[in-house]
Amino acid sequence: MSRNRGVVYMEPGKVEVQDIADPRLEAPNGRRIEHGVILKVISTNICGSDQHMVRGRTTAQPGLVLGHEITGEVIEKGSDVEMLEIGDIVSVPFNVACGRCRTCKSQDTGVCLTVNPERAGGAYGYVDMGGWIGGQARYVMVPYADFNLLKLPDRDRAMAKIRDLTMLSDILPTGFHGAVKAGVGVGSVVYVAGAGPVGLAAAASARILGAAVVMIGDFNPDRLAHAAKVGFEPIDLGKSDRLGDLIANVVGTNEADSAIDAVGFEARGHSGGEQPAIVLNQMMEITRAAGSIGIPGLYVTEDPGAVDSAARQGSLSLRFGLGWAKAQSFHTGQTPVLKYNRQLMQAILHDRLPIADIVNAKIISLEDAAQGYETFDQGAAVKFVLDPHDMLKAA
Repeated sequence: MSRNRGVVYMEPGKVEVQDIADPRLEAPNGRRIEHGVILKVISTNICGSDQHMVRGRTTAQPGLVLGHEITGEVIEKGSDVEMLEIGDIVSVPFNVACGRCRTCKSQDTGVCLTVNPERAGGAYGYVDMGGWIGGQARYVMVPYADFNLLKLPDRDRAMAKIRDLTMLSDILPTGFHGAVKAGVGVGSVVYVAGAGPVGLAAAASARILGAAVVMIGDFNPDRLAHAAKVGFEPIDLGKSDRLGDLIANVVGTNEADSAIDAVGFEARGHSGGEQPAIVLNQMMEITRAAGSIGIPGLYVTEDPGAVDSAARQGSLSLRFGLGWAKAQSFHTGQTPVLKYNRQLMQAILHDRLPIADIVNAKIISLEDAAQGYETFDQGAAVKFVLDPHDMLKAA
């Protein structure tokens, strides 16, 4: 193993690529484990969830190694790992999950009960998610490997589709989960809030699930132009504060069957200021009676940069009575990636889901990660994929 390098959160607005410790088969508390593997990272992506931390909108501490969207090659394994071999290429669900607790056994791996002493649910390189070291690095350790890792097909086939397969770690299953929980099916009229990578993944998921119309709303003209380019109906939120009217211009009625919130707690209104509950309230307004709302967008329990004291504690001003009166269904929380990643892998391998083009994947070196964060934070219509060993460039 050569020298390890990783993307480190320094302070609000700043990350650096630094030398970091080589991974070891150890839990965050230092306990030796044998159920893990060491991966040579093939690809690792910058996620909008990472941006919340980098903006200083969480309680993340300086020194955190970032990164939870990881695809890698097994180069070392513990003695308890039976289903994987050295040289296997694997997709890493962003959820750290034990596979043994009550929630893992019910496929609710986003809220594993054992991998995080603070709360249910663990993740790599993320605040309050168990202390697992992030994978925006050259090498990373993955615990409970037999349970967590999705083995990709033979090397040549995997590398030929690596730009797409790298999306299996988070944003594609997250978008798919949002669409499934929003009840998307054949003939559905769907509205997606947010034309960033997760919103585009949700829209792509709605399409593969059979939606008749998929609309994506955003203020960002570049992102709306890209959404239109890849076949979705762009909704320019800057044109009106009456979302129902904008939807009616497309489908003839001011309601959708299903709505997906891919924005989260840093949502903004027409004033330009933050309104953390605005998307959720809009979802209730434009979703039909007895319709469903999927909420893969991130909401936090603590937001130091919130607009008011209530929002700093994750309390939002919701028109919940409207949702109740319309008998709507809501589903929130981290996506249980293992529930979906195998079938989504098959859709990619058999050319049913060109997700890299849909989210406009752009490959950059690990050393350019800081510039990638800055550009993404400015609203660029891209999904940055880091290439720590120049393996994607070679492919």
